[in-house]
Amino acid sequence: MQWLNILAGLAVLFFGRRLFWLFVGCVGFIVGFELAGDLLQGQPAWVILVIALGVGVLGALASIFLQRIFIVVAGFLAGGYCLSTLAPMAFDAKSEVIPWIAFAVGGVVGAILTAALLDPALIIMSSLAGATAVSQNVPLNPSAREILFIVLAVLGIIVQARQYMRGIRPQRAQRTE
Repeated sequence: MQWLNILAGLAVLFFGRRLFWLFVGCVGFIVGFELAGDLLQGQPAWVILVIALGVGVLGALASIFLQRIFIVVAGFLAGGYCLSTLAPMAFDAKSEVIPWIAFAVGGVVGAILTAALLDPALIIMSSLAGATAVSQNVPLNPSAREILFIVLAVLGIIVQARQYMRGIRPQRAQRTE
């Protein structure tokens, strides 16, 4: 099942801003997979997978019709997912409360950023969420995982920023004519 998170993470990492519905769907899948795995321990893997797919598909469909609201929701989920995954490593804590507090704080920051800065925030949040999903599902030691996260996050931001700038230049040229 880890390969699904890696594929979803790569899609979000490189195409999160351009294909907004994909970003929301993949983040919904990843967060749904994590939460279902934690809350439904002992259930067959297919049950967790079906729940995660359902959350992802519902998120993607709803984002098409309610884009502005889901930008904030996706920012909340992506920020929460990233910070809740990174906080226990950063604080070397074994407490079960730290990831939930980190999820809430990261979620609020992610929601505010995406609401205020839209495209740049989507680029950053989708790159961070994609890098987190990939790095957490690749079997590496913790320091190699941190390096992979940083490299992927920077690469995702660069790739998406270039895609974004290519889209802006033709629009500016049309307005000046």
